[in-house]
Amino acid sequence: MSVVVGVLSETAAKETRVALVPEIAAKLKSLGVRVLMERGAGAAAHFPDDLYTDVEFSDAATILGTADVILKVQPPSPAEIAALRKGAVIIGFMQAYARPEVVRALEERGITSFAMELVPRISRAQSMDALSSQASVAGYKAALIAADTLERFLPMLTTAAGTIRPASVLVIGAGVAGLQAIATARRLGAVVEAYDVRSATKDQIKSLGAKFIETGVSAEGAGGYARELTPEEKARQQEVLDARIAASDAVISTASVPGRAAPRIILKAAVERMKAGSVIVDIAAEQGGNCELTRPGETVLHGSVKIVGPLNLPASLPYHASEMYSRNLFNFLKPALPKGELAIDWNDEVFAGAVLTHDGQIKHEATRNALEGPKT
Repeated sequence: MSVVVGVLSETAAKETRVALVPEIAAKLKSLGVRVLMERGAGAAAHFPDDLYTDVEFSDAATILGTADVILKVQPPSPAEIAALRKGAVIIGFMQAYARPEVVRALEERGITSFAMELVPRISRAQSMDALSSQASVAGYKAALIAADTLERFLPMLTTAAGTIRPASVLVIGAGVAGLQAIATARRLGAVVEAYDVRSATKDQIKSLGAKFIETGVSAEGAGGYARELTPEEKARQQEVLDARIAASDAVISTASVPGRAAPRIILKAAVERMKAGSVIVDIAAEQGGNCELTRPGETVLHGSVKIVGPLNLPASLPYHASEMYSRNLFNFLKPALPKGELAIDWNDEVFAGAVLTHDGQIKHEATRNALEGPKT
């Protein structure tokens, strides 16, 4: 009997992405999978129903009660979890650190859930790395927001009235989002410099035409993320960064680690040293922000400096964000669909690393410890 994959309309506020695009629906069908989709699920991402020629349309209740696998962008709602059949599999961004009630509900219903943010950052899983694909969208959009919010030109212009000097842009954090922000700001003509506590990013930053800021502090950590800095290292880093922040026309901050509060890198005192009309775009706003003046989802005017705290930037470019995310989901799920049947290999480090709940238990250790406390 064919595996049934279900796709629902996203109900989270301002979420415009869809978990399945027509291209990937066709690939699932070619594997012998039956796809059930809620009508209008792709409309906000500009994928109308008539493009989905390889799916069957149904209502949400039928999909939830029938599907073996549910594909989502945002975490499922309590009502959706309650309507799932026991033993079903759900895959999406689960945000376990912020949504403990979702984790509990999945555990109690005996749902197998995979969190795309937990996919191990190993070479084999690069095509499944949804954090990276969506971060690239966020970095691109952040540079556009900076250009739009800054009330001056980004590129150098030679005009009859004289030469306009290019704007200076500082990017803090050189992960996927930061690197995309650097590349986009450079394409827009700005003079760009960047900083990351991981010295290994220096060559990547320079390859994009930006200047790497040397602070004398390195914080290489596991899994491609940065480790926690010592108080002395933080003070040294802060002194150098404050000077560069003050000299910048626009600052794009991207420093964050999934599941933790964003590090506070841009202090109020540094903002007050910035030039009149300067802009900060803090895309770590969803984790509390890199700037202590950031208010998630708002634009704050402090003196004459604007601090923008955008939320869910990938949803502002839903067409391409959905395309990339849908491919990530397909590449993750495909190994579990040999001969069109659902068979999860729990010895596979990708599935073992990304599982959140299974068989009535919280399998992800950090989440389990946060909710239940470490076992003694």
